[in-house]
Amino acid sequence: MNLAYQLRPQTLDDFVGQEELVGKGKLIRRMIESDTLFSIILWGPPGSGKTTLASIIAHEADAEFHVLSAVSTGKEDLQKIVKNAKEQTLFKKKTILFIDEIHRWNKAQQDVLLPYVEIGLITLIGATTENPSFEINSALLSRCKVFVLKSLSEENLHTIIKRALSDKEKGMGSYKKKIDKKTEGLLIRLSGGDARILLNAIEMAVINYPDKKITEEIIKDIFQTKSAGLYDKKADEHYNIISAFIKSMRGSDPDAALYYLARMLENGEDPKFIARRMIIFASEDIGLADRGALIQANAGFEAVHKIGMPESQLILAHICLYLATAKKSRACTNALGRAKAAVYEFPNEPVPLHLRNAPTELMKELGYGKEYKWSEKFVGPEKGKGFLPERLKGKKFYES
Repeated sequence: MNLAYQLRPQTLDDFVGQEELVGKGKLIRRMIESDTLFSIILWGPPGSGKTTLASIIAHEADAEFHVLSAVSTGKEDLQKIVKNAKEQTLFKKKTILFIDEIHRWNKAQQDVLLPYVEIGLITLIGATTENPSFEINSALLSRCKVFVLKSLSEENLHTIIKRALSDKEKGMGSYKKKIDKKTEGLLIRLSGGDARILLNAIEMAVINYPDKKITEEIIKDIFQTKSAGLYDKKADEHYNIISAFIKSMRGSDPDAALYYLARMLENGEDPKFIARRMIIFASEDIGLADRGALIQANAGFEAVHKIGMPESQLILAHICLYLATAKKSRACTNALGRAKAAVYEFPNEPVPLHLRNAPTELMKELGYGKEYKWSEKFVGPEKGKGFLPERLKGKKFYES
């Protein structure tokens, strides 16, 4: 028995979580009820309901539903679906293509898909755990609506546990197993908000252990851990630890920075999330004090993207130590802040005439570009004129 598959909801009313998207009057529900399907990207963590939601949309729309995994499929698989979709148009039937882990398709594969989405032959539902802005071609992304799915709440997961243990037809209700609230809490923490992991653990607890009650010891045995304090990537501890990591690098403490880095990695944090934060740190906290920091951090991200886990841990540690031990400067951050403050205070100051572009004779006659020289000997405005608008003349934003 595959409990996660058996218990998968068939209608929106049975769907658990994502109320802000599928609740009464919300966009996905309205899209289904009005039969106005459009291509979408479902971006969210594992086990948040992306595949289930795609299946429900296709079922409710009475559409041909095809599923591809981007890990193991490519152009040939897509062409077969396109051929079938063209045949279905003869019967005025829509075709929905669900691509799981769409971020794993390369640019060429995504480009093949693009024209069929554009003409509406295929309605795409892509699922990804990665930021679509970084992983999906801008042309394809612009033709899709992105919906952000959240990790299931504790209340959602309690509902799923109750359904799994009480449903005699699709769930494990016939086994009459019991579980108390404390054990439920442990199960939820160890599953990390992933409904699929949670249901797999319940199935193992019911089938492989003879006890009538599912205990904390059983759950710990299933997850092979004696600790109940799992780091939750969407809860406060996630933000606390990344904050401690950044502050440790900012304070030039490589040991503390490494500790928090290891803590995040051991608890399943996305290595690319950490690498992105280090790129930001390189400009925000080091800046011009070490001109190589941004290059190193960006190279680290690229290496993490190419190599993957577990080897990426070494790359992240390498960049972490570089940034923690580098000289620090907030000059870039502070200068930008002062410049933005000036923009709020003086939002529409006219650009000085001598700095304006002068592509026509009329503009030249009006003084555009006048008294600005660009030669081997001198570049800039003549007669002491500056670059800032008149009311900001003499303003200093950058301090080295």
